Amino acid sequence: MIQDLSRFRMPANFRGRSIAVVQFWWLVQTTLFRGSPQFAYGFRRWLLRFFGAKIGRRVIIRPSVTFTYPWKVCIGDHAWIGDDVVLYSLGEIEIGANTVVSQSSYLCAADHDYAQPDFPIRARKITIGPEAWIAADVFVAPGVTIGQGTVIGARSSVFKNMPAGMVCFGNPCVPVKKRSQGTRV
Repeated sequence: MIQDLSRFRMPANFRGRSIAVVQFWWLVQTTLFRGSPQFAYGFRRWLLRFFGAKIGRRVIIRPSVTFTYPWKVCIGDHAWIGDDVVLYSLGEIEIGANTVVSQSSYLCAADHDYAQPDFPIRARKITIGPEAWIAADVFVAPGVTIGQGTVIGARSSVFKNMPAGMVCFGNPCVPVKKRSQGTRV
């Protein structure tokens, strides 16, 4: 047998909190977080910090963002997280300062070992460096690191690490050129 899901077992403390806390977060996210006015950035930051997320100063998080386990998320100062972003934080997700994660992007910090019959789940940290831009509808796979100042083009699928200071895009995503600094007029 290649895969026998009857043998799957959730690893001890995989969620990082009790099932009661997980369910309470999901209730709060569905009601207070999602129902908060668009401009209530401070309130959403407070809710996330209350549940153990490390959220920097003046971070902008839209009410439609989904956090699986906020206590596994760290977001640096002045970062922006856009509408309908999913932070599937079964593993840690670290987003650097001054980084933008644009609308409908999906950061997936866990996978399963498909080579094992019990299909074990594996948390795999995602790190997005400071000053990066993850454009609209990007998928970032488990275990990926995206370097400082890197741009990931819209609708890209990132399955391996991307170097710092590059413009990258595609499926699979590849570095295309150096990110140049704009000139002032």
